[in-house]
Amino acid sequence: MNLTIKKLSFVVIAAAVVLAGCSKKPKRPDPSSTVLGPDGGLSGASIGDAGIAPGTDLAGRGANDLAGGDREALKAQTVYFDFDKSAIKPSERSKLEAAKAYLEANPTARLLLEGHCDWKGTAEYNLGLGDRRANAVKDFLTTSGVAADKFEVLSKGSLDAVEKADEATAAKDRRVELVVLKP
Repeated sequence: MNLTIKKLSFVVIAAAVVLAGCSKKPKRPDPSSTVLGPDGGLSGASIGDAGIAPGTDLAGRGANDLAGGDREALKAQTVYFDFDKSAIKPSERSKLEAAKAYLEANPTARLLLEGHCDWKGTAEYNLGLGDRRANAVKDFLTTSGVAADKFEVLSKGSLDAVEKADEATAAKDRRVELVVLKP
Protein backbone atom coordinates (compact mmCIF):
# COMPACT_ATOMS: atom_id res chain seq x y z
CA MET A 1 0.00 0.00 0.00
CA ASN A 2 2.86 2.31 0.82
CA LEU A 3 4.27 1.74 -2.68
CA THR A 4 0.90 2.61 -4.30
CA ILE A 5 0.70 5.93 -2.44
CA LYS A 6 4.25 6.80 -3.56
CA LYS A 7 3.38 5.96 -7.19
CA LEU A 8 0.17 7.99 -7.00
CA SER A 9 2.02 10.93 -5.42
CA PHE A 10 4.65 10.77 -8.16
CA VAL A 11 1.99 10.77 -10.89
CA VAL A 12 0.16 13.74 -9.31
CA ILE A 13 3.38 15.75 -8.92
CA ALA A 14 4.53 14.92 -12.47
CA ALA A 15 1.15 15.95 -13.88
CA ALA A 16 1.25 19.22 -11.95
CA VAL A 17 4.73 20.02 -13.28
CA VAL A 18 3.75 19.19 -16.85
CA LEU A 19 0.56 21.24 -16.71
CA ALA A 20 2.23 24.22 -15.04
CA GLY A 21 5.19 24.33 -17.39
CA CYS A 22 3.53 23.64 -20.72
CA SER A 23 1.27 26.55 -21.46
CA LYS A 24 0.02 26.90 -25.02
CA LYS A 25 2.43 28.77 -27.27
CA PRO A 26 1.03 32.03 -28.65
CA LYS A 27 0.36 32.15 -32.37
CA ARG A 28 2.91 34.29 -34.18
CA PRO A 29 1.39 37.06 -36.29
CA ASP A 30 1.88 37.25 -40.03
CA PRO A 31 4.94 39.53 -40.60
CA SER A 32 3.04 41.72 -43.07
CA SER A 33 0.59 42.68 -40.31
CA THR A 34 3.25 43.78 -37.81
CA VAL A 35 4.81 47.19 -37.29
CA LEU A 36 8.13 45.99 -38.70
CA GLY A 37 6.62 44.61 -41.90
CA PRO A 38 7.51 41.59 -44.01
CA ASP A 39 11.24 42.26 -44.24
CA GLY A 40 11.61 42.21 -40.45
CA GLY A 41 12.90 45.73 -40.12
CA LEU A 42 13.19 49.17 -41.57
CA SER A 43 15.77 49.79 -44.25
CA GLY A 44 18.42 52.08 -42.83
CA ALA A 45 16.60 52.76 -39.55
CA SER A 46 16.39 51.24 -36.12
CA ILE A 47 13.41 50.22 -34.04
CA GLY A 48 13.97 53.30 -31.92
CA ASP A 49 13.03 55.52 -34.85
CA ALA A 50 9.38 55.58 -33.80
CA GLY A 51 6.96 56.86 -36.37
CA ILE A 52 8.81 55.68 -39.46
CA ALA A 53 6.45 53.57 -41.50
CA PRO A 54 7.29 50.08 -42.71
CA GLY A 55 8.78 50.15 -46.18
CA THR A 56 10.10 53.70 -45.89
CA ASP A 57 13.30 53.91 -47.91
CA LEU A 58 15.79 55.87 -45.84
CA ALA A 59 18.95 54.63 -47.55
CA GLY A 60 21.35 57.46 -48.28
CA ARG A 61 19.15 60.11 -46.68
CA GLY A 62 20.17 62.39 -43.87
CA ALA A 63 17.91 62.85 -40.85
CA ASN A 64 17.09 66.41 -41.93
CA ASP A 65 15.84 65.27 -45.35
CA LEU A 66 12.65 63.87 -43.84
CA ALA A 67 12.38 66.32 -40.96
CA GLY A 68 12.54 69.42 -43.15
CA GLY A 69 10.43 70.39 -46.06
CA ASP A 70 7.74 72.87 -46.95
CA ARG A 71 4.59 72.14 -44.95
CA GLU A 72 2.74 75.22 -46.24
CA ALA A 73 2.85 74.66 -50.02
CA LEU A 74 0.22 71.90 -49.96
CA LYS A 75 -1.34 72.50 -46.53
CA ALA A 76 -4.76 73.08 -48.13
CA GLN A 77 -4.47 69.62 -49.73
CA THR A 78 -4.36 67.77 -46.39
CA VAL A 79 -6.50 64.65 -46.85
CA TYR A 80 -8.91 63.78 -44.02
CA PHE A 81 -10.23 60.29 -43.21
CA ASP A 82 -13.17 58.76 -41.40
CA PHE A 83 -12.64 57.05 -38.04
CA ASP A 84 -10.60 53.84 -38.37
CA LYS A 85 -10.61 54.08 -42.19
CA SER A 86 -7.87 54.40 -44.78
CA ALA A 87 -10.10 54.75 -47.85
CA ILE A 88 -9.97 58.16 -49.51
CA LYS A 89 -13.37 59.82 -49.42
CA PRO A 90 -14.70 61.13 -52.75
CA SER A 91 -14.83 64.63 -51.23
CA GLU A 92 -11.04 64.52 -50.66
CA ARG A 93 -10.02 63.42 -54.16
CA SER A 94 -9.98 66.95 -55.60
CA LYS A 95 -7.21 67.78 -53.11
CA LEU A 96 -5.11 64.99 -54.56
CA GLU A 97 -5.79 66.22 -58.09
CA ALA A 98 -4.42 69.61 -56.96
CA ALA A 99 -1.35 67.87 -55.49
CA LYS A 100 -0.84 66.05 -58.81
CA ALA A 101 -1.05 69.39 -60.65
CA TYR A 102 1.54 70.83 -58.24
CA LEU A 103 3.92 67.94 -58.96
CA GLU A 104 3.43 68.36 -62.71
CA ALA A 105 4.21 72.10 -62.44
CA ASN A 106 7.26 71.37 -60.24
CA PRO A 107 8.99 68.35 -61.83
CA THR A 108 11.84 68.24 -59.29
CA ALA A 109 9.46 68.28 -56.31
CA ARG A 110 8.99 65.21 -54.13
CA LEU A 111 6.42 64.69 -51.39
CA LEU A 112 6.48 63.23 -47.92
CA LEU A 113 3.08 61.66 -47.25
CA GLU A 114 2.71 61.84 -43.48
CA GLY A 115 -0.08 59.65 -42.04
CA HIS A 116 -1.75 60.64 -38.76
CA CYS A 117 -4.42 59.14 -36.48
CA ASP A 118 -6.56 60.30 -33.59
CA TRP A 119 -5.77 59.31 -29.99
CA LYS A 120 -7.98 56.22 -29.92
CA GLY A 121 -6.31 52.81 -30.31
CA THR A 122 -2.89 51.49 -29.40
CA ALA A 123 0.29 53.16 -30.60
CA GLU A 124 1.12 50.13 -32.75
CA TYR A 125 -2.32 50.02 -34.35
CA ASN A 126 -2.24 53.75 -35.07
CA LEU A 127 1.20 53.51 -36.69
CA GLY A 128 -0.19 50.84 -39.00
CA LEU A 129 -3.32 52.87 -39.74
CA GLY A 130 -1.27 56.00 -40.46
CA ASP A 131 0.85 53.93 -42.83
CA ARG A 132 -2.24 52.56 -44.62
CA ARG A 133 -3.62 56.09 -44.99
CA ALA A 134 -0.36 57.49 -46.39
CA ASN A 135 -0.04 54.55 -48.78
CA ALA A 136 -3.65 55.03 -49.91
CA VAL A 137 -2.74 58.58 -50.93
CA LYS A 138 0.41 57.32 -52.66
CA ASP A 139 -1.58 54.63 -54.49
CA PHE A 140 -4.18 57.17 -55.62
CA LEU A 141 -1.53 59.53 -56.98
CA THR A 142 0.52 56.80 -58.68
CA THR A 143 -2.65 55.37 -60.23
CA SER A 144 -3.41 58.83 -61.60
CA GLY A 145 -0.01 58.94 -63.32
CA VAL A 146 2.52 60.33 -60.82
CA ALA A 147 5.77 58.35 -60.59
CA ALA A 148 6.09 56.33 -57.37
CA ASP A 149 9.60 57.67 -56.75
CA LYS A 150 8.10 61.11 -56.09
CA PHE A 151 6.93 59.98 -52.63
CA GLU A 152 8.22 59.05 -49.20
CA VAL A 153 5.72 57.52 -46.79
CA LEU A 154 5.88 58.21 -43.06
CA SER A 155 3.43 57.16 -40.38
CA LYS A 156 3.29 59.27 -37.25
CA GLY A 157 0.34 57.31 -35.90
CA SER A 158 -1.13 59.13 -32.93
CA LEU A 159 2.12 60.84 -31.88
CA ASP A 160 0.77 64.32 -32.66
CA ALA A 161 -2.86 63.61 -31.71
CA VAL A 162 -4.72 65.50 -29.01
CA GLU A 163 -5.41 62.98 -26.23
CA LYS A 164 -9.06 62.60 -25.18
CA ALA A 165 -10.05 65.13 -27.84
CA ASP A 166 -13.65 65.85 -28.76
CA GLU A 167 -14.94 64.48 -32.07
CA ALA A 168 -14.26 67.68 -34.07
CA THR A 169 -10.63 67.78 -32.93
CA ALA A 170 -10.14 64.03 -33.40
CA ALA A 171 -11.48 64.33 -36.96
CA LYS A 172 -8.69 66.81 -37.74
CA ASP A 173 -6.13 64.32 -36.38
CA ARG A 174 -7.20 61.65 -38.91
CA ARG A 175 -5.24 62.93 -41.90
CA VAL A 176 -2.39 62.65 -44.37
CA GLU A 177 -0.28 65.78 -44.72
CA LEU A 178 1.54 66.42 -47.99
CA VAL A 179 4.96 67.92 -47.28
CA VAL A 180 7.17 69.13 -50.14
CA LEU A 181 10.66 67.73 -49.53
CA LYS A 182 13.79 69.76 -50.08
CA PRO A 183 15.48 68.85 -53.40
